[in-house]
Order: sequence, then C-alpha cells, then structure tokens
Amino acid sequence: MMFHEKSCGAIVYRKFHGNTEILLIKHINSGHWSFPKGHVEPGETEIETAKREVMEETAIDVIIDPTFRETVTYSPKKDTVKVVVYFLAKAKNVNFHRQEDEIAEIRWVDICYAVNILSYENDKTIVAKAKSAIKYFC
Repeated sequence: MMFHEKSCGAIVYRKFHGNTEILLIKHINSGHWSFPKGHVEPGETEIETAKREVMEETAIDVIIDPTFRETVTYSPKKDTVKVVVYFLAKAKNVNFHRQEDEIAEIRWVDICYAVNILSYENDKTIVAKAKSAIKYFC
C-alpha cells in the first residue's frame, strides 16, 4: 500500500541593495536547509497552501507567481511518496519570525550563494530555475 502526501511552498525572494536574496529555513527535526512548505489542507488550492505555510513558518506575507510552478517528488519513508509543489513568491515584508516548534533558523541569503547552504540537489535545481524566472544572473 502506497501513501501519497502533498505539500506546497515557495521560493521567497526580495531585492536587497541591488541583489536578489531568497529566504531559507532550517528544520529543527532534520537540520536541513530548504524552503518554507507544508501540507495541503482540505479545500485549499496549491497557491493558498503555499501562501499560508510561508506565513505560518516565517511571518512573511508573499505575492505568489503562479506562472512558476516546480514539483519535487521523493520518498520520505517506506511506502510513502511525497510531492512538493513550489512557487516563486515576492516578499511583501522582510522581517521574519520563525515558527518555534518547527523552524530552527531563518536566513535571507544571496540567491547566488544559496546552493552552498541548501541540503538537497532538488532544491538547488529549483533555485537555478528561479534565477532565470526572475532574470537574475550571478
């Protein structure tokens, strides 16, 4: 029996002193750096989930770009397939506040440096796509 899980999240970015920075979070349980994301709740669209999860985990309100939609599929445990949908999102505010039971640390990171911090290859690939979507060259 296979279980299917679905989460949505976002690559949140801001312009800072002429550079583009993205928001990375470090999970308390795994210690991995990645992007804000979480489970889709009944009746929610993917975009609603991504916006809500970014707000819950980081206190940052975002404008989602629905034209940028990337998916990552992996198996977090035996008999489980997880799909994560990521959107590109522009931060409306820059001061974050972490969800203390889930997030160990939050950091704004230069988009060109993010690959040095991110834990997973999938996430590094998505950052490369995000760079070209926001027309930013390192």
